[in-house]
Amino acid sequence: MSLDNLEVIDAVGTDARNGTIFLAIIDAWDWSDEWIHLNALQDKLNLYFEFVESGRIYEEYPAANGRYLRIDVLCKYPIPDIGLAFLERASKVAAQLNMTVTHRLC
Repeated sequence: MSLDNLEVIDAVGTDARNGTIFLAIIDAWDWSDEWIHLNALQDKLNLYFEFVESGRIYEEYPAANGRYLRIDVLCKYPIPDIGLAFLERASKVAAQLNMTVTHRLC
């Protein structure tokens, strides 16, 4: 599971603190080639957006019904400014689906 596998949602779970359903993207890639990384991250985020927009999340994870949704990008390496700007734009798309996008180093 990672950016190069567009067939899989890396992880789905429930945030015990607030009941939010999170969909995790495991990003273990370094940023030595920013454009390749950005394209892969965009493809993976689009997969997640489609998973929610199509309603598949509710079929495969019924606990998500009526819950707030969040995509967590879990990064092994610090995200450069260009990546942060991209995630900010992705957050605007997510907001149209009543979701948020977050990121953190793991």
